[in-house]
Amino acid sequence: MQTELSNTLGVEHAVFGFTPFPAVAAAISRAGGFGVLGAVRYTAPDELKRDLDWIEAHVDGKPYGLDVVMPAKKVEGVTEADVEAMIPEGHRQFVKDTLAKYGVPELAEGEASGWRITGWMEQVARNQLDVAFDYPIRLLANALGSPPADVVARAHERNVLVAALAGSARHALKHKEGGIDIVVAQGYEAGGHTGDIASMVLTPEVVDAVAPLPVLAAGGIGSGQQVAAALALGAQGVWLGSLWLTTTEAELPSPKLIEKLLAAGSGDTVRSRALTGKPARQLRTEWTDAWDSADGPGTLPMPLQGLLVADAVSRIQKYEVEPLLGTPVGQIVGRMTSERSVQAVFDDLTRGFEKAVDRINRIAGRSGQ
Repeated sequence: MQTELSNTLGVEHAVFGFTPFPAVAAAISRAGGFGVLGAVRYTAPDELKRDLDWIEAHVDGKPYGLDVVMPAKKVEGVTEADVEAMIPEGHRQFVKDTLAKYGVPELAEGEASGWRITGWMEQVARNQLDVAFDYPIRLLANALGSPPADVVARAHERNVLVAALAGSARHALKHKEGGIDIVVAQGYEAGGHTGDIASMVLTPEVVDAVAPLPVLAAGGIGSGQQVAAALALGAQGVWLGSLWLTTTEAELPSPKLIEKLLAAGSGDTVRSRALTGKPARQLRTEWTDAWDSADGPGTLPMPLQGLLVADAVSRIQKYEVEPLLGTPVGQIVGRMTSERSVQAVFDDLTRGFEKAVDRINRIAGRSGQ
């Protein structure tokens, strides 16, 4: 599964794996793909440094990258406390009432939330980059589109390619104008923040719009046959995230959550603003239903929503409150039916890719050539 882009980066397979778990990122790179560590959960630079040190020690010299959540427009002088003060009391009460309804215990006294969306704040992301640029990362991806121009220039000075996610051809063109090197065309099926255009439509539109920039296809891809389809549509690789959640190297906080993922079908997800304030595909739960209900107060814009629900999400995860327990995940969850190692996932992807290519060759009358 090689393309011009994978050859440029020196990887065996044009499979880019996004994950919040260092062990998964390293395993992806060792398996011949390109591991990308999600940085949004790292609010302390020392924590990111610790995990990048670990990746360096376990990646066997293979290339890897970092994904940040960084707004393109700079906001001066806004602190987390300033944002917290903007959250209406009615929304805080709704969270308290919902947790009480399901009997979710409080965190222990003095115990801080283990989940907090603050990586969106520009200074937090810049602190992450101050750490990351001391490591030999080969790719910087931004989940909120093109990063600020000075960040792109800083990456290019270090021979680091810059990628940006796009949910439409219009967004992709803005990324091209912003000087990025790779566009990730993320379809409606994808987990996490995603738009409303399906991958089969989006990928060729973006490929045509930004040519000759390389495009990675994302959303609804979890088999080698789907990788082959993405390359046939003009992509130079695939960007996979959800597929790694049920790998043995992943560090999901809850055995019950793993069980829910393995049991879920492709129709058991929903695009909801309940987690961050932006539409994000995730497991449908009674928590997402409560926020999307007409009886609720409605979600707040990003980043208010993420800060509002941070402690609640930590409590739900810690105490494994099954009806409310969820995670960002794409529609490909229906194929995630067993726990496997990252290497086993790659073995399956390569076998499926070979079968798809052989099938097309037979159709085209090229078998044996």
